[in-house]
Amino acid sequence: MQNKFNSGFLWGAATAAPQIEGGFDEGGRTPSIWDKAPNGKIKGNENCHIACDHFHRYKEDIALMKEIGLKSYRFSVSWSRIQPKENEINQEGLNFYINLVDELRKADIEPLVTIYHWDLPMWVHKKGGWLSKEIIPLFERYTKIVVDALSDRVTYWIPMNEPQCFIMLGYCYAVHAPFKFGLHNIPRATRICMHAHARSVKTIRKFAKKPPKIGIAMAAGAYVPKAESKEEIEKARYKSFNSGIGLMNNRWWSDPILLGKPVTAYGIFKTHENDMKDIYQPLDFVGLNVYQPYGVSKRKLDESKKTSMGWAIDGKVLYWTIRFYSERYGLPVMVTENGMANDDTVSSDGKVHDKKRIDFMKEYLCGVKKAVNEGINVLGYQHWSLMDNFEWTNGYEPRFGIIHVDYNTQKRTIKDSGYFYKEIIESNGEII
Repeated sequence: MQNKFNSGFLWGAATAAPQIEGGFDEGGRTPSIWDKAPNGKIKGNENCHIACDHFHRYKEDIALMKEIGLKSYRFSVSWSRIQPKENEINQEGLNFYINLVDELRKADIEPLVTIYHWDLPMWVHKKGGWLSKEIIPLFERYTKIVVDALSDRVTYWIPMNEPQCFIMLGYCYAVHAPFKFGLHNIPRATRICMHAHARSVKTIRKFAKKPPKIGIAMAAGAYVPKAESKEEIEKARYKSFNSGIGLMNNRWWSDPILLGKPVTAYGIFKTHENDMKDIYQPLDFVGLNVYQPYGVSKRKLDESKKTSMGWAIDGKVLYWTIRFYSERYGLPVMVTENGMANDDTVSSDGKVHDKKRIDFMKEYLCGVKKAVNEGINVLGYQHWSLMDNFEWTNGYEPRFGIIHVDYNTQKRTIKDSGYFYKEIIESNGEII
């Protein structure tokens, strides 16, 4: 296979503040909705109060990133660390991220900043959270605080991670914080979330100290064509945007934000004539968080084609998601998350031999390489995750990292997959 990755391709890894930072009540930070998850909601009654203790160990973690050879690092900012209370700016919290970005720059690692990755401050939640219009100016204000502090050092901005997930899982199905149940919540929360995102984009454009590149990280995916014939490709494309999970994850959210027009089958925007004008703010790229194909019956898969969380493994889905999104929305693409949960342990030799993840990376990165070779503008690939971490309601059992974390001692160990990724980066994708 040809190798057309350009020299500026952003080979990186991703994390999220509530999943790795810890320090939940240090440095002026106040609780988020995940810190206050009710007993019984998280497996093993675990919490994210310490997590990977990145708050105290970020320099060690950046040294490991440099050892692996990362060109970029996607992380999120904790809103409640920046604003412990309404109308309050916590300089100590800002300093943590200023220092983090400075250390990344010293290591020649490009920072990709996610402004919101699900950890809503409790004080915002008490005002109604994503069900209250009051959050729109609050999120706008929070964005400006972060931009004022970091935009002289940061080019890449992602206002929100997977809005369809934190709205659907948190406000409809009640399986994620804040554990609110009700189908009736979706239209209101969707509109409010989209308006807040638009305000955030406008704020970054207006106040960034150097020209920004702004995207959104979508929970994305695709139906994989049964064959690479024109007919089967069009069937898969149609289903990927018009049926079931494809309609909800892709078109319901991406069309208004990326095209400025809603799904016509729904009346969510009909009585709000100015919604599209306000919601549509042109972006510089679309971020894709891709894990498994749509429409696969996991019962038919053998264990080698499933992750430890039961997710289907099929590297073709990454290629088709990149291609379908590129063709539909006409934007450069960034793979903002892609990875797998595995049952990783430290062996007697002190190493972590995660061959299954190496095989996963080979398979999925072949899809990225194919897209790049076909001329699709792919800006980078951020592996999920840099390190094992707090996996929401699943607690600490699933391990997604290319770095193993012993949660009792906080010892880090680069896994075999991390060293394999190092070889990929050093060859700029040649060995894939």
